[in-house]
Amino acid sequence: MLEKIKLKSVFTIPLIKLFLPFVIALFGFLTLYAIVDRESVGKLFLLMFAYFIPPLGKESIIPLGIEGGNLPIPLSDKIAVIPSIDPLVMALSIAFVDIVVALFLVWNYDLAKKIPLIGKFIEKVEKIGRTSSDMYSWVKPLRFFGIVLFVMVPFQGSGGVVGSILGRLIGMKPWNTFLAISAGSIIGCSLIAYFADRILSLFETNFLQFLLVFIIIVIIGIMIYMYKKTVKNKDQDKKDL
Repeated sequence: MLEKIKLKSVFTIPLIKLFLPFVIALFGFLTLYAIVDRESVGKLFLLMFAYFIPPLGKESIIPLGIEGGNLPIPLSDKIAVIPSIDPLVMALSIAFVDIVVALFLVWNYDLAKKIPLIGKFIEKVEKIGRTSSDMYSWVKPLRFFGIVLFVMVPFQGSGGVVGSILGRLIGMKPWNTFLAISAGSIIGCSLIAYFADRILSLFETNFLQFLLVFIIIVIIGIMIYMYKKTVKNKDQDKKDL
């Protein structure tokens, strides 16, 4: 009798870990379909799926969701109305994607490596994480807070997938990795949604102030790019020596 119970538990737990993320995802989509107005829900689902397509990230998907208005249709006198999604709903929806993906990966990491495309991507990130001296190395000493910051700040490829891989690489426990990704995604998406909403509102009310903010953001972006390029060149010079 005990052997049957043990055998049953061995098969049940992996199946729960495999299918539960999909059940949660389905429940989440049904919940969004029920609470989001019909004009916006199609746009929301489209952007949630687009979040998986590089180089799109939360820093571009969330503002696109919040933005709305009238759009003239070329070669026609008609106007297409682009719905605007509530900033909080937009932020939590994208965070939900990160959370479900992270739950699937921390539970089914080895299985995910056998899935075409996903497996190759995981191996690529693992290789970068093991060999790169500047790209992910800062995460390891910070551990939990490093994963939170990594997922929170809109780096290229900083969502639930890469966050889960990094957590694995630095030896974090699955649940700690999952909680770090969840916290980082919720905080990061909420901040992006808040500032995107403020900036878009500023654009509609005061174009000159918007232009000034835009110029400042561009300058900061250029400075970050130059800093990363300088660090990369220094690392390359060290390797050449």
